[in-house]
Amino acid sequence: MTPEDFAALLTPEGRALLDSLRDYDPAQELAVATRLRREHPAALVSAALGQARLRQRAVAKFGAEDAFRMFFTPGGGEMATRASVASYRAERLAGLGVRSVADLCCGIGGDALALARRGIRVLAVDLDPLTVAVARANAQALGLADLIEVREADVTTVDVSSYEAVFIDPARRGGRGRIFDPESYSPPLSWAVGAARTAKYAAIKIAPGIPHEAVPAEAEAEWISDHGDVKEAVLWFGTAPGTVRATLLPGPVGLHTAEPLPDPQAGPVGRWLYEPDGAVIRAHLVAEVAERLDGRLIDPTIAYITADELRDTPYATAYEITDVLPFGLKKLKALLREREVGVLTVKKRGSAIEPEELRRKVKPSGPNSATVFLTRVAGAPAMLIGSPAA
Repeated sequence: MTPEDFAALLTPEGRALLDSLRDYDPAQELAVATRLRREHPAALVSAALGQARLRQRAVAKFGAEDAFRMFFTPGGGEMATRASVASYRAERLAGLGVRSVADLCCGIGGDALALARRGIRVLAVDLDPLTVAVARANAQALGLADLIEVREADVTTVDVSSYEAVFIDPARRGGRGRIFDPESYSPPLSWAVGAARTAKYAAIKIAPGIPHEAVPAEAEAEWISDHGDVKEAVLWFGTAPGTVRATLLPGPVGLHTAEPLPDPQAGPVGRWLYEPDGAVIRAHLVAEVAERLDGRLIDPTIAYITADELRDTPYATAYEITDVLPFGLKKLKALLREREVGVLTVKKRGSAIEPEELRRKVKPSGPNSATVFLTRVAGAPAMLIGSPAA
């Protein structure tokens, strides 16, 4: 999609055409396109169909009410912050008393929209002309244009000294997919850290797999999950230097410390197995959760906690374990057949076996359900069979 194609979508004809495609079935795209081209220019029809597909995909991230009013670039919706995460971050900045933010590398404007909804004035900057046009259109579409100034510029040249906080979301994708080296971000993490140090408060969005040793000493590192799925990590400046934090959404529910506990001891598998939330694992806070559960690891290298008593916790999902067996497909298949297990949930940690491969080989059948954990216990491949705690 070119800027000219996008501009056509903002005309009355383009908007009406796009609105008519809200519930269209992509499987019928050829027939729909053929019909629409009888009444509209082919380029406009193509742009509208593409935008309609992007809106449908964006519902999971932004919700239907916003997604069907917003505009997206092919990669912008995928890279944008999930609305729940952006809202949480905006709430945290507002709680710090921040009233103005420079949003650098703003993309389609997901974070800028969340900030503006908290009454925060935003300068949203991006270098790509199409992305800038989309971000500006989104601010207008959601009635937030009075609070969001969208500017096309190289973020490294923008003076942000008049803003109370800086939010930086460097591009972490290139022509070959995800970028894992923080210095290969665009702009590099070192530049982002330097920019963050000039502001009263700052937040840098980074990949959740960043090594802890890459976190600057004066930063707070936060890992965020939404419904158990790790979404991102954030480096905060001006808040709590040296703190590591796991934040679980919805909620939010948070766990943090400036002095992490040593790794918990490993021991025999008890009646209960706890699977820590991904943000807890990424933040290296498994020991803190184990202490709260009076638990231990099943293996020194595996982030599964086991305990003899069931305790409620928002930081991990509990399972009741009925069987602890050495790994063996024949034994597992026989056990599942005996218990008439047809719905089999397969989880793995420390095992090379893929869940789908296991299901194909054991061929579960029957009215009952079970969960099998493919993992290691005391260094040996093992299978733990159980079910979620009631």
